[in-house]
Amino acid sequence: MSSLSHITGPFWPKPPQACPAVFLAHPPDGSRVVVAGLVILRQRPGTAKGVIFLTLEDETGVINVIVWRNLFEAFRRAIISGRLLRVRGRLQREGGITHIIAEHIEDISPLLDRLTRHHDEHCSPPVSPINSTPKSGV
Repeated sequence: MSSLSHITGPFWPKPPQACPAVFLAHPPDGSRVVVAGLVILRQRPGTAKGVIFLTLEDETGVINVIVWRNLFEAFRRAIISGRLLRVRGRLQREGGITHIIAEHIEDISPLLDRLTRHHDEHCSPPVSPINSTPKSGV
């Protein structure tokens, strides 16, 4: 179970046209899919010849994304600074592991700002109109 499952609900921003991690077992190998999730890990091992590995998390699980060097250059800003990404790519299954070979990456982090605004508006403690601080000497 995803660590994000506690914040799902009517106000969780749903990226349009994104396949949840839990459903990635269904499309056949080589299918083109769109996924989205919070970036929980970025790796660029020195031995990987410029390949970037991203781990995204949605409300149903984790998604492994492989970004080839030439694609990294095209989407550098989103990959480096994006907190919430939508990735279009090809599904690859190898050795029991499912990866998305990225073809297009979009930073959709502004959806998180909407979630934060909703939280601030609806989850702030109520402010009492009466000063409940006792007066000194009472």
